[in-house]
Amino acid sequence: MKTAIGIGPEHREVVAHQLATLLADEFVLSTKTLRAHWNLEGPDFHSLHGFFEELYQQAANRADQVAERIRQLGHYAPASLKTFLQLTHLTEQDDAGTDSLRLIRLLLRDHESIIEFVRGILDEFQSAHKDAGTSDFVTTLLAQHEKTAWMLRSHLK
Repeated sequence: MKTAIGIGPEHREVVAHQLATLLADEFVLSTKTLRAHWNLEGPDFHSLHGFFEELYQQAANRADQVAERIRQLGHYAPASLKTFLQLTHLTEQDDAGTDSLRLIRLLLRDHESIIEFVRGILDEFQSAHKDAGTSDFVTTLLAQHEKTAWMLRSHLK
């Protein structure tokens, strides 16, 4: 069925592709946060174990929202690990360790990377593609990442 939402198909395609990259970033971040939750050790285990659990649930929820936004634009969301790894800006790290401060630094770096990516596409959605809905949507995600980055950064002081 044709998607008739007042945005031309060529614009929806570009926006959906950018959102696919964001989806990959959110999925990879969710996995990396889950790894931190599972493998954390140290005297701050109890408090950070719960904090990391909250963060990976938020990341998984954001990934779901991004995938649904792609569908609202009339496109299919990527849904394979291979595709996510091809699209993401983030890198996997097998040597993340179990130390809370190292894990926090790694997660902070990923949130900041996503913040920079979203800032780069935000205006484009509105100005170049006339997609105020997606612009508003990613603005909300940007604020969520900024808050999480602040919380992670606060652990490092």
